Amino acid sequence: MTYSRRQFGRLAATSLPLAAAALSNPRLLFAAEKPNSKFGGVQVGVITPYSYHGMPNDAKSLLEFMVRDGINATEIQAPPVEEWAGAPKTPPFGGGPRPAGPRPKPTPEQIAAQKARAEEMTKWRLSAPMAKFEEFGRWYKGVGISIYGFKLQLTMDSSDAEYDYAFNVTKALGANQLTMEMPDDMPALTGKIGKFAEKHKIMVGYHAHTQALPTTWDEAMSQSPYNGINLDIGHYTAAGNHDALAFIKKNHARITSMHLKDRKFPENGGANMPWGQGDTPIKEALQLMKKEGYKFPATIELEYAPPEGSDSEKEILKCLAYAKTALA
Repeated sequence: MTYSRRQFGRLAATSLPLAAAALSNPRLLFAAEKPNSKFGGVQVGVITPYSYHGMPNDAKSLLEFMVRDGINATEIQAPPVEEWAGAPKTPPFGGGPRPAGPRPKPTPEQIAAQKARAEEMTKWRLSAPMAKFEEFGRWYKGVGISIYGFKLQLTMDSSDAEYDYAFNVTKALGANQLTMEMPDDMPALTGKIGKFAEKHKIMVGYHAHTQALPTTWDEAMSQSPYNGINLDIGHYTAAGNHDALAFIKKNHARITSMHLKDRKFPENGGANMPWGQGDTPIKEALQLMKKEGYKFPATIELEYAPPEGSDSEKEILKCLAYAKTALA
C-alpha cells in the first residue's frame, strides 16, 4: 500500500505526531507498503523498547524501527507511552542480555529509588488524560502498527484508581491485554488484579522467568477467567521444563501472547542463544500455532548479546527471518 499526499493529509489531520514522524523520515510517508509480520496466520510482533536495546527508546524512534523492519505488531512497555503522554522521564533504560540464573535482588538504595519513582508516577497517572493514549494508538495504527499488549506492573500498594488507569490505558491504545511480571505476592495480588480485569473485560498475561513450572499459572487462572499466561518459552525451557509444546496445547485458550527467545536447558547452562542454537523449540511452537490456528501473538524478545559488528536491530531482523521461515 502506498500513501498519496492526500491520504497522508487525512492521517496527519487525525494524528499530529504521525505527521511529525513521517516528515522526519520520508520512508514512513511513501513506503511501498505497510509493515507486515503476520506469517501463515501467525502474528509475530516484538516487545518494545526492550528488544531494541542500545538504541533510542522513545515512541517515535520505536515506530520508525518497526516500520523499517517490517514488523506490524507490538507489546509495548509503559515508559515510552507514558513519557509521550507527558509523564516524568524514567531513568535510563538498559535492556539487553541478562546472565543465566535468577534475577539479583535489588539493593536497599534501589528499593528506595523505586518507591520514590512509583509515588511520582502514581501522582501523574491519576491526572493523565485518556485522550492522549487514544491519540497514541491512532498514531501507531495509522502507519500500520498494531499494539496488542501494554506492559505495566501493578502491586498491592497501587491504588484502585491506578488499577483502573492500567486497564483504561490498555483499552485506549487499542490493545487486548495488559501484561506484567508474575508477582511474588500471589495469590493476593493476582486475585485483586483478576477482579479489575473482569471489571474492564481485559485479559492479563503474567510473565514468568525461571521460576516457571507447568503449574505456575494455575492458581491465578482459577481466580479469574481474565487471568492468563504471557508465556516465555525461552525462560520456560531454562527453568528445566521439557514439555513446552504440551504446555501450549493444554493452555492455549489462556495464553494471551508468547515471548520468543532461545535458551538452553539448565543442564546445558541455561544461557540465552541466537535463535536455533539453544534448546527452546521456537520453530516447533510457531508451527503448532499455525497448524492449530492459535490466535495469540508470538513476540520477539531479543535477549542474547548481539555479536561483534551487529546490533539489536540487525538481530531482531534475524529473529524475524527465522520465524518467517518456520511458518512458510
